[in-house]
Amino acid sequence: QVQVVESGGGLVQAGGSLRLSCAASGSILSLNAMGWYRQPPGKQRELVATITSGGSTNYADSVKGRFTISRDNAKKTVYLQMNSLKPEDTAVYYCNCNAWTYDSNYRAYWGQGTQVTVSS
Repeated sequence: QVQVVESGGGLVQAGGSLRLSCAASGSILSLNAMGWYRQPPGKQRELVATITSGGSTNYADSVKGRFTISRDNAKKTVYLQMNSLKPEDTAVYYCNCNAWTYDSNYRAYWGQGTQVTVSS
């Protein structure tokens, strides 16, 4: 069993910063790509950023230059540093982890989501 827990969301004014964290735990043999997705109110879930186990990153165009994804493999944790936040960044942010488990299964795991609200 794998648990994925996000933290760090909250309310911030436009132009401000927040740092999200996501820790994976449980019967994890190895973690592959990890990432952040978000679901704005009334919209579909969308990719924000991903990072491979080797550190290669990918960002949505809307966050390039403002958000930075990083990970600590030893801690099984992925981070999202969000700077210059805009009201349109308001969403529930979800962490995604792709993991091999000790029972030889490979699948994606999702956190419960953390709310980020940016006021204008």
